[in-house]
Amino acid sequence: MYKYDTYDHQMVRERIAEFRDQVERRIDGRLTEDQFKPLRLMNGVYLQLHAYMLRVAIPYGTMNSAQLRVLGRIARDYDKGYGHFTTRTNIQYNWPALTDIPDILDELAAVEMHAIQTSGNCIRNVTTDPFAGAAADELEDGRPWAEIIRQWSTFHPEFTFLPRKFKIAVNGASEDRAGLRVHDIGLQLVKNEAGETGFEVWVGGGQGRTPRLGHRIRDFLEPRDLLSYLTAILRVYNQHGRRDNLYKARIKILVEALGPEEFARQTEEEWAEIRDSNLVLPAEEIARIRAFFDAPPAVSGSAIPATGRADFAQWLRRNRRDHKVEGLSSIVISLKPIGGTPGDITDTQLEAVADLAERFGFDEARATPDQNLVLPHVRNSDLEAVFDGLVAAGLATANAGLATDIVACPGLDYCALANARSIPIAQSISNLIEAEGLSDQVGDVTIKIDGCINACGHHHVAHIGVLGVDKRGEEFYQITLGGNFGKDASIGNIVGKGLAGEDVPAAIVRALNTYLEIRNEKERFIDTLRRVGPDAFKESIYAAA
Repeated sequence: MYKYDTYDHQMVRERIAEFRDQVERRIDGRLTEDQFKPLRLMNGVYLQLHAYMLRVAIPYGTMNSAQLRVLGRIARDYDKGYGHFTTRTNIQYNWPALTDIPDILDELAAVEMHAIQTSGNCIRNVTTDPFAGAAADELEDGRPWAEIIRQWSTFHPEFTFLPRKFKIAVNGASEDRAGLRVHDIGLQLVKNEAGETGFEVWVGGGQGRTPRLGHRIRDFLEPRDLLSYLTAILRVYNQHGRRDNLYKARIKILVEALGPEEFARQTEEEWAEIRDSNLVLPAEEIARIRAFFDAPPAVSGSAIPATGRADFAQWLRRNRRDHKVEGLSSIVISLKPIGGTPGDITDTQLEAVADLAERFGFDEARATPDQNLVLPHVRNSDLEAVFDGLVAAGLATANAGLATDIVACPGLDYCALANARSIPIAQSISNLIEAEGLSDQVGDVTIKIDGCINACGHHHVAHIGVLGVDKRGEEFYQITLGGNFGKDASIGNIVGKGLAGEDVPAAIVRALNTYLEIRNEKERFIDTLRRVGPDAFKESIYAAA
């Protein structure tokens, strides 16, 4: 992973000192809340329903053991003993005292972490495939490119106050695990006819109130031109993006208004002016950044262990992923215990993951867009020891990618923007699916839940999405079907009227049972749904309504 240089350390420390002064002035009344708001947002501090919330940046989701231990200590010393991993691969603390936040930022800085650009109308945390550098289907590691974009965008004066928040993802594998088509900019690493590696560029995706899939505006971009082309896109957006209407401010609305072809034309026109400027990426700088992301060496003769333990075998089937290096595997650490809060992790669990990463994982762990963790590099000979460590920490749930691996935003339990609760609905669905014995039977199904239209839980791109809405002071939940996050991305469609919260789990179980009844052999839920359409599922969802 990338290591800070002296400039990185200085910039972060100066920002903390500046924010410490701002906090002091807010507490003694020299700053009003309205004056303080833009200052705290630039440092990842939100005002939620009950308390301030701090969102910590985890660039491209990558952490080492020292960072994990500090995250655990912050949870214990400054919060209520836990943190919450988000779909942007960041971690949130829901209960810090405002007076403590500068001290928290100091502790983060000591292990090369911060909370900059986790909020506000700027370029947010750049994400990539959580298995980058390890995936068996990878063309090229996306992390160096995510780091280059991070360094270019942090404190970029031209893009500090965009019309709206801005999200970029990079994917280097054949399967899209970064969700390129639901990002403002998606970058897919590809090879051209000459065998050279470059970027396919997608623009204008996003979720929220008006979900849209991105459009491909360039088939191949040379690596040297990455920053100049991104600059051109952002300049077109900065010039024409709506600043008079919060709901029409995202780049997806601009791309739709202009049309993808016209947006691409304007981008190319702007790019022609700056292509050969000082934004050209030197080959030596690309090589320097890449050097921070070397893959572990091959481990000869290290086969996946045979086992007579049913629990370990089940965990291997669900939570292990193939690695591109012989003798290694990647493993998913589920943060979705049955009936638990998706994405939550305790202080002691963070420390347990730190220990496992240090002992068995080449000192690296990742946060994922579906609110889990990954140990990307584990020797096959160590898999059972890792499993035993996860069992001891309460982190060995073998449900990665199953229907109980539910993604959910914090919802009305925490968020000031929410209309409805998400966490209790997720817990009830998980419990009922487990009680009915459906999880293994239905296999790969994504269920994602949101408490408001901002869609931080990504319900639009779930096979089964749940959106909480407020109707005259009561919480109701719309069900969407047919969304998908990956290469064949799709936006789910609302299937009917909203359901009361207590009716949602049974409705989803009926939909899953319908799938079992009508699927073809080896057909996934999403494949069956696309083959037969939503009507059969709609009938079962509303059968008891």
